[in-house]
Amino acid sequence: MSGPDHNPPVFSTHGCRLNAYESEAMREMAEAAGLTGAVIVNTCAVTAEAVRKARQDIRRLRRDHPDAPIIVTGCAAQTEPETFAAMPEVTRVLGNAEKMQPESWARLTPDLIGQTERVIVDDIMAVRETAGHLIDGFGRHRAYVQVQNGCDHRCTFCIIPYGRGNSRSVPAGVVVEQIKRLRDRGFNEVVLTGVDLTSWGADLPAAPRLGDLVMRILKLVPDLPRLRISSIDSIEADDRLMEALATEPRLMPHLHLSLQAGDDMILKRMKRRHLRDDAIRFCEDARRLRPDIVFGADIIAGFPTETEAMFQNSLNLVRDCGLTFLHVFPYSARNGTPAARMPAVDGTAIRDRAARLRAAGDAALLAHLDAQRGVTHRILTEGPRLGRTAHFAEVRFDRDMPEGSLLDLTITGHDGTRLTA
Repeated sequence: MSGPDHNPPVFSTHGCRLNAYESEAMREMAEAAGLTGAVIVNTCAVTAEAVRKARQDIRRLRRDHPDAPIIVTGCAAQTEPETFAAMPEVTRVLGNAEKMQPESWARLTPDLIGQTERVIVDDIMAVRETAGHLIDGFGRHRAYVQVQNGCDHRCTFCIIPYGRGNSRSVPAGVVVEQIKRLRDRGFNEVVLTGVDLTSWGADLPAAPRLGDLVMRILKLVPDLPRLRISSIDSIEADDRLMEALATEPRLMPHLHLSLQAGDDMILKRMKRRHLRDDAIRFCEDARRLRPDIVFGADIIAGFPTETEAMFQNSLNLVRDCGLTFLHVFPYSARNGTPAARMPAVDGTAIRDRAARLRAAGDAALLAHLDAQRGVTHRILTEGPRLGRTAHFAEVRFDRDMPEGSLLDLTITGHDGTRLTA
């Protein structure tokens, strides 16, 4: 099968920002290889529901593109390639390491696609390096730079290390050069992204820490207005990172924390590396260093063995840590993980607890939005009528604004989910 000539590949990306970043890198490699008329599905494996949605999307894409080769890649393709290889809609299954190699895309050009093996997925645990793929960013406002991939930890609920492999870092010099290039192209904000961002540097000479990288970027790219960090594991935050938070106004006052639960027994059964009090203490310390900081967090509802009292500890963490942006995940068993063998919580209870967590998150966000009325913020415009504050709150404008600009605007109110200016 081959699509019409000069027809660029169609991408469907699921899951995290890192996947979105990698889709952009794949797009450039596929186009450079001359791949035309293909559909590429970049999957997520974080929950069973994510895998189900990927399969559903593949069937839809086959209906929309009846003659196109469909190439499935990403974390779900890495962890369960046989699931996708068994789908009649799928032409090729490509692993997470292979998807980032230009030679993989050269083998998938129309004249070769029928001659290569159907499943190209190798052992992700054998991968030792992560390349700093140079892409031009997304849109004209914010660029994402991958500085790390993989994870050395083995949380009992998580399938991601088996999709991403062990932790590996992009050298600081490569990161700085890419950010300089993006700044030269006019980007006003760069986001550092990875699977386990706070493990950055452990595999590099002298084992630098994430804070060292942040300080180096801010020093060597002095005209970069805004640097943002994606999700971090708070227990691994180093002293230099905290120093940067306290002393560098160009480092944005917003951190998304991988907390997962607020009960010590559940945290131990998850095989997390922090306890409830560690999370609270980190938020207090960060707020003391940067009083206007806001926190987002990932929290799982209904982890196996979770009682109502244990859940209350997680619910109370929203208040005790002062969380603003909540990502709530109803627990979903992943085959092959230790948690999948633990006594499960009733599905109705899981859904109820997730709803209560989301309600607490909605209330916390509402309180944050209420407090911004009349405050002047420097806002990065993401579209003619949409932008974000330094704290990552969305803002709707009452008139068109130039995309990718930094504007000082006064907040007039909110609509319950977004600020207005």
